[in-house]
Amino acid sequence: MNATPSASAPSGSAPSGSALAPLRQRVFAVLWTATVIGNVGTWMRDVGSGWLMTSLAPSPVMVALVQAAGTLPVFLLALPAGALADLLDRRWMLIWVQVFLCGVSLTLAIVTALGVMTPWLLIALVLAGGVGAALAAPAWQSSVPEMVPRADLSAAVALNSMGINASRAIGPALGGLILATLGVAATYLVDAFSYVIVIAALLWWRRAAPVAEGPRESLPGAMRAGLRYAANSAPLRRVLLRSVVFFVFGAAHWALLPLVARQVLGGGPTLYGVLLAGIGAGAVGGALALPWLRQRLGGSEGLMLAGALGSAVAQAGLALITSEVAAVALCVLAGVAWIAVLTTVNTTAQSVLPNWVRARGLAIYLTVFSGGMTLGSLAWGQAASLIGVPAALLTAAALGAAAAFAMRALPLPSGGESLDPSRHWVEPEVAMPLEPERGPIVVQIAYQVAPERQPAFHAAIAPLGATRRRDGALAWGVFADTEAPDRVVEWFMLASWAEHIRQHHRVTVADQALQAKVTALHEGPEPPRVTHLIAL
Repeated sequence: MNATPSASAPSGSAPSGSALAPLRQRVFAVLWTATVIGNVGTWMRDVGSGWLMTSLAPSPVMVALVQAAGTLPVFLLALPAGALADLLDRRWMLIWVQVFLCGVSLTLAIVTALGVMTPWLLIALVLAGGVGAALAAPAWQSSVPEMVPRADLSAAVALNSMGINASRAIGPALGGLILATLGVAATYLVDAFSYVIVIAALLWWRRAAPVAEGPRESLPGAMRAGLRYAANSAPLRRVLLRSVVFFVFGAAHWALLPLVARQVLGGGPTLYGVLLAGIGAGAVGGALALPWLRQRLGGSEGLMLAGALGSAVAQAGLALITSEVAAVALCVLAGVAWIAVLTTVNTTAQSVLPNWVRARGLAIYLTVFSGGMTLGSLAWGQAASLIGVPAALLTAAALGAAAAFAMRALPLPSGGESLDPSRHWVEPEVAMPLEPERGPIVVQIAYQVAPERQPAFHAAIAPLGATRRRDGALAWGVFADTEAPDRVVEWFMLASWAEHIRQHHRVTVADQALQAKVTALHEGPEPPRVTHLIAL
């Protein structure tokens, strides 16, 4: 199910800022527990599907297609899913997605029990489960900062990652046990029951109804707005860049671990399972130690560097050692490093996204994560086939460490700015009837600035260009009036009147402070004059 819960009312005694502090929130505790159970069920279903395909069509291609069918939708559908999560009530969206996933697992169980399952029907049903997981992921993740106190956001993200790793360790083992004793259909039934638990938790959660902010967007328009925001938000672009640089190199040990177990260490599937368990254990321990690590390492940048270097050390060690015990220890280190970086970039992404576009921004982050891991896995798999597994791991380690130091020149944003709506823009006055989708619209703001102060004015207003484009503008510029040297006009164009009204609701408190610096340089007796023009 790959869920990520949010939280609400306090309970318990973990101090704020500690690894377990989010569990003081009753809603978080309930949903976190439910989603761990749901994820265990999903891993059980995956084990059952993989095993079932080996009896239906034992071709390696068909077995691999089962895995691809479950993961490909997350890459392809992340942005539409994020747009839906921003447009709809996230709680009800999640409820209906869980109902759909429960139906998929029940169908798997019934068709398998009746003995009428075919290879392509199995792939189709696994693909449907992947679509459900893709639809749910942005909605789950974007719910976290909605109710978790800001001071506990990083710990909440770490707990979610810890829950996923714990379910990854428990689910396959439990699925294998049920598979061996009760059969494949039973694993699907247990997975269906796990969705019932998640649905019950979501129905219990009394989420505050979202407040409509401006005219409703269409799905294509919402997707364009999400991409436009990412393209014009320097903090989010920085997070995405830092993420993909780490994931491309960090993917090496994930992709090559089966070959490490078999070729480097001379083991079998049991050793491979133990190595995976080591990564999971490291991730769980790292999540619990994250507040302590952040304090000792000096914040996000220290965690990012330590995580990248830890991953590089683990990769180099796996390339050089032949001891199984040492390999497990290195996998534990890789798990700690992985959770440190993953939690840091995820938390930072959450903190630089306002609520109106949060799910879309996180969907783009998930796409970058999936794309980086896929690209890295393919690249390092190809490298291993050309130069061998140890050499490929050593190359990934060296390049990953070099990239970690190079990325220090591009620090992650602090995420400390207030992205709450400022609501300080006055609603525009109109003297003619306007259809919401009529456009394009041009907004002009006329300032009075003495020529000798215009260089300072230009420097102050330049950052506004990105915020105007980020919130809906198609074009932006600042011009001087040739007939009045002290008159400066800022203008920006939007696709429609509705988009401009949405822009009013998207301006943040941080934007308001930026605009105040610009307005302070205005010298006229009246405030800057705002004019709205619409195409004939």
